[in-house]
Amino acid sequence: MQFRLTYDRKFAEQASRVGLSEMEVLTLASMIEKEAVIPAERPIIASVFHNRLEKNMPLQSDPTAVYGIRAFAGKVSKRDILRDTPYNTYRIKGLPPGPIGNPGEASIEAVLFPAQTPYLYFVARNDGSHQFSANLAEHNKAVEKYLKSSR
Repeated sequence: MQFRLTYDRKFAEQASRVGLSEMEVLTLASMIEKEAVIPAERPIIASVFHNRLEKNMPLQSDPTAVYGIRAFAGKVSKRDILRDTPYNTYRIKGLPPGPIGNPGEASIEAVLFPAQTPYLYFVARNDGSHQFSANLAEHNKAVEKYLKSSR
């Protein structure tokens, strides 16, 4: 009941404006909820997902790779990424069939009012923040710096 009142009052009109169904909003917001540790990054992460959807790129969200298998704890393996499930956005194009968790209002707001960025990629910096990149070359450098050097 509270969700319905809040969503209808605060978000339904904007969702319609941007052309997203309620399920699409909640699905994207659930992914942002799992990815974002730092609240200020939610709209930036949302922009990455929107930019990738516009370019018909896979979303490649780590939490979707383990959804239904185990709890997301910030790390996924190559085996996770290669696993065929309808939720694994490394293996499917577009959104998974539904939310992967319960998003809060801030994540829903981020979906509907994303930052305007050129970013297509992000990688965790191991301190809760992310490094955002506009192209694959930048992203690969960030992966090298933050993931491969930490091993």
